[in-house]
Amino acid sequence: MGQEDTAAALYWEAFGHKLGIVMGPREKGLAFVRRVIDGSHAISAVDDNGTLLGVAGFKTYQGALVGGNFGDMRAIYGTMSALWRAAAISLLERDTENKRFLMDGIFVTPQARGKGVGTALLDGIIAEGKKRGYDSVRLDVIDTNPRARALYERHGFKPVNTTQMGILKPLFRFGSATTMVRDLT
Repeated sequence: MGQEDTAAALYWEAFGHKLGIVMGPREKGLAFVRRVIDGSHAISAVDDNGTLLGVAGFKTYQGALVGGNFGDMRAIYGTMSALWRAAAISLLERDTENKRFLMDGIFVTPQARGKGVGTALLDGIIAEGKKRGYDSVRLDVIDTNPRARALYERHGFKPVNTTQMGILKPLFRFGSATTMVRDLT
């Protein structure tokens, strides 16, 4: 990827709203993302000048676009603060499986939205899943992001399960997450 600081800032812009209570304040959340971001688990879109336009992350047994461990969290937040944050963030964790390729976040710069960048990134994830020999791609979309869900549906993703956040809704600022799958065969 080569532009980890820019990608980290874009990641926080895209997901900071839902992660802000647990991973905030912004400066610490951004420091954590910068510390753990892994470009080897990403498909990136850049313009002709090399400016980053967007990223689609994926998760494998070897890592994720934004992963990290308790040591990374402790380095940014301190031990006591990291304890509750790690417990809270684990509630959003999605298991990696061998059956389906897992897309783990997609984000596009504001100026590139509506110009096909999201579509190109999604096509890249689909191609990466095929290249790795998967039969399908899996992703999750939250109820407060209907624009992303519409993009996924246009690309053949079908909802297979919806998880309600229940009492966690105020903590993460969304009410449900829908798992969607697209067949690659």
